[in-house]
Amino acid sequence: MRFQHLIGLGAFLVITLTLAGCGGDGRNEVSGTVKYDGNPVEEGSITFTPVDGKTGTGSGVIKGGKYTAKVPVGNMKVSFTYPKLIGKRKAYDTPDSPEIPEYKDEVAEKYGPGTSSLTFDVKAGQNKKDWDLTSK
Repeated sequence: MRFQHLIGLGAFLVITLTLAGCGGDGRNEVSGTVKYDGNPVEEGSITFTPVDGKTGTGSGVIKGGKYTAKVPVGNMKVSFTYPKLIGKRKAYDTPDSPEIPEYKDEVAEKYGPGTSSLTFDVKAGQNKKDWDLTSK
C-alpha cells in the first residue's frame, strides 16, 4: 500500500519534470523544511510554478519535514500536497474485490495546486525557505 503511494508520487514528479523540460540548466536548488500546524510534514510534495508562466516548473518530495527541489530563477507560486492514508476501499463492486488504500490531502485547500497564493522568489544558486503552514 505504501508502495502504491510512492508510485503515484513518483509519477507526479516525472510528469512535472517532463512538462518543465527536464534540463538541469538554469535550475537552482531550493531547500528547507515544511511544517503543518507546527508538525513536520512526513510525506508530501512541493511544487513551484512560475507566476508569469514564462519559465519551467520545479518540484520536490517532502520527506521527514524536509525538501529539496530544482527550480528555475524567478517568482514562483508554491503549492503543497500532503496525502494521508485514511483507510481502504474495494477496488471493484464485487465480493472478492481487492482493497486499495484511500488517501486524503491533509493540507488546507489554500495551499493546494491551483489555489495557493504563496510565492517565493528563486535566486541563482542555493536558496533556503522554511514553510510553516496552518489549517486555519
